[in-house]
Amino acid sequence: MLDELHELTARNPFRCMTTPGGFRMSVAMTNCGDAGWITDRTGYRYTALDPVTGGSWPPLPRVFRELATTAAAAAGFNAFAPDACLISRYEPGARLSLHQDKDERDLESPIVSVSLGLPAAFLLGGHRRSEGARRIELEHGDVVVWGGPARLRYHGVLPLKEGWHPLLGGHRVNLSFRRAR
Repeated sequence: MLDELHELTARNPFRCMTTPGGFRMSVAMTNCGDAGWITDRTGYRYTALDPVTGGSWPPLPRVFRELATTAAAAAGFNAFAPDACLISRYEPGARLSLHQDKDERDLESPIVSVSLGLPAAFLLGGHRRSEGARRIELEHGDVVVWGGPARLRYHGVLPLKEGWHPLLGGHRVNLSFRRAR
């Protein structure tokens, strides 16, 4: 899996995108699959082409697809067929504020999230940003699946703490599988 990750990010490097409000995201991202999630001054969306390279996103590796479908099935989502994988790299201090994932056309399919590298504090809240969020400590190899009534729950990641992982060094990578199209 890590070999596939390194190959993907060599072809389509991580980049910190800009939000519609003009803020630079602290999390660096890239994508693979039929569609990739992007943000810029015009909004949040999925695209078939990488706006940096002008080419298609790399295909979803078989080992990624198998992990996502197996994890989804174990959580009761037997028909999950991801067509997008958002690959996010967190350096120390990077965070992801509470948000909902609602840019996908298919909101019935779950989200499958795979944590690699440094540990992170994942926040899982309610259906309104103002509801309290539960803190879940994630380690290398942890997988979180949420869907059904929980699909649109607010979630985020607290600022990443300094550290060192023997396989990924001083950062965390998250693979987030979705059915976007």
